[in-house]
Amino acid sequence: MPPSDTADILIIGSGMGGATIAAGLAPTGARIVILERGARLRDSADARDPRAIFQRGVFRPEETWLDGAGAPFNPGNYYYVGGNTKLYGAVLLRFRAQDFAPIAYRDGETPGWPFAYAELEPWYGRAERLYNVRGAPGFDPTEPERSTPYPFPPIADEPAIARVRDRLKRVGLHPFPLPLGVDIERWLAHAKTPWDAFPDTGTGKMDAETCGLAAALAHANVELRENARVERLLLAADGKTIRGVEAVIADDRRTLAAGLVILAAGAVNSAALLLASRDGGLANRSDAVGRHFMNHNCSAMLAIDPRAVNDSVYQKTLGINDFYLDDGRGGAPLGNIQLLGRVTAPILKPSIPIAPEWALGLMSRRAVDWYAMSEDLPNPESRVTVEGGRIRLDWRRSNLSAHEGLVKAFRERLRAAGYPIVLAKAFDRRTPSHQCGTVRIGSDPATSPLDRYCRAFDHPNLFVVDASFLPTSAAVNPSLTIAAQALRVADHIAKTDLRTA
Repeated sequence: MPPSDTADILIIGSGMGGATIAAGLAPTGARIVILERGARLRDSADARDPRAIFQRGVFRPEETWLDGAGAPFNPGNYYYVGGNTKLYGAVLLRFRAQDFAPIAYRDGETPGWPFAYAELEPWYGRAERLYNVRGAPGFDPTEPERSTPYPFPPIADEPAIARVRDRLKRVGLHPFPLPLGVDIERWLAHAKTPWDAFPDTGTGKMDAETCGLAAALAHANVELRENARVERLLLAADGKTIRGVEAVIADDRRTLAAGLVILAAGAVNSAALLLASRDGGLANRSDAVGRHFMNHNCSAMLAIDPRAVNDSVYQKTLGINDFYLDDGRGGAPLGNIQLLGRVTAPILKPSIPIAPEWALGLMSRRAVDWYAMSEDLPNPESRVTVEGGRIRLDWRRSNLSAHEGLVKAFRERLRAAGYPIVLAKAFDRRTPSHQCGTVRIGSDPATSPLDRYCRAFDHPNLFVVDASFLPTSAAVNPSLTIAAQALRVADHIAKTDLRTA
């Protein structure tokens, strides 16, 4: 399709939200232009080199944000075709049914969603098929009802991890196969490394580029423009309609017009773009744009047994939700536990810089690496703002007592399972790996910028379809929920805003 500066639909961003809604809308025949700030991630030796990734930061952005105190930092936000999914852990879990209703935690209550899990459930199944999810029901005591099976069986435990599973079951836990978007044979054929936090260069990870975007671009009416940085959305004279965007595409400043604009630049950048587009922000009657930022409370935990060798390569096949709906004793919920990708000495080195890699290798060879994740509660003072053209991210962490309880409860079970040494370290608060909530959906335009279909209350031809829309963060990875809602919104747009082809 030849390039044009006019489209039926402009999609800003090609991450999980943008790529998936493009896949959902492509069959309508509408002319769709996807604007991606970055370029395609090409294969290189660095893509499977842990020192390049974790020590030299080869794939990190050349960008600086400000934290709440005004100090600059380099965010863990990636700009490639496929967005942050290019380096994600490919865990594609559904939110639990209970996550859609208000939940009372130790430190506060969630507001719930404007609809129940059952309303989104059919699109969860479609998203699992689009992203070729590997999984198996029947093992997780918290799993919600499902109307369709997983499209593929789960990725098998490596022998060392199968032994870990057995040890955890003996102490009363219910480890379940993590639903994953990885073709493990293809991934390992390229290089025997983990995939978690390793960039995908078309070698087996089911990310937004390889699944959602590929499905969209199979249609002749869909065009992708790389190196296209949108600087602001343009408002029509009526004060309601978004008439297009102003963007710099390969150093050329352009104005692009569209009938519908779908913002999917990520929770931080989508909020920043709305705020930068007009004094007071677009879609901001509620004064909620940029507010309610959430990012999960996360800790890495290393369970060390000097008697047992962990010779796994990828490791990341187990999840534990025994503390998800309560604390295991009938108290308030704590969160989710899942394996990290295999943490080797080069990966550990930045966290323990004084230790030589050979010593870290001795420790990592006898460790099993876990990820503890708890819900972050929405707080209007936890927010994204734009100051002098720079993004400021003032994350006000919440629900920390639940997270401390999760780490404590799991440490106790690990020790009972025969791991005498359990180390834990909280993730840096400035790493927005599960950023969400800044342009949330709701039923009341006085408190939420978007309706239940991610349409802006103030601008009927503007949708925001990325992690921004999440009204709560739950305590599991958000990618599949973003994809499911993107497909749901695509169907809604096709019925209400477009004439299908």
